[in-house]
Amino acid sequence: MIETKRLIIREMVQSDYDALCGILCDEEVMRAAYESAFNLEQAQGWLNRHLKRYEEYGFGLWAVILKETNEMIGQCGLTMQGWREKEILFQKAYWHKGYSTEAAIACKEYAFSVLNVNRVYSIIRDTNIAAQKVAVRNGMNIIDKDTKKFRNIDMEFFLYSVERTK
Repeated sequence: MIETKRLIIREMVQSDYDALCGILCDEEVMRAAYESAFNLEQAQGWLNRHLKRYEEYGFGLWAVILKETNEMIGQCGLTMQGWREKEILFQKAYWHKGYSTEAAIACKEYAFSVLNVNRVYSIIRDTNIAAQKVAVRNGMNIIDKDTKKFRNIDMEFFLYSVERTK
């Protein structure tokens, strides 16, 4: 679907469930975005929502495959939350290697060139410094701050945005 120098970004399929659980059910990975890990049922629900989004919108969160090993190392993509938003989550073993930035830029370019949108957003927790750095490397700036309730916890988020220049 989308190919970068080191990554293939494609729709998730049911056989990606185990790899997806390696991300969504990991406390350290999920603390940054959602405060705590998902259980197996929540992970399946997450996958089901994105499979439905592919049918409904033609996009959603996608599997990020490392070309070198053909392993699913993360997920990223676009979701509709009043705007097209990108989200990125990677297994811990693949943090700090530039994959998040590579995937984020590819998703942004896909939104601009294929979906023909004029602006892309990222909602990032105020405590997730690594994701904020990825947004900045992707040309994004903070345009707003908000509080969202997730799992009965109020969480502060920054809204980052980048506009198409062409």
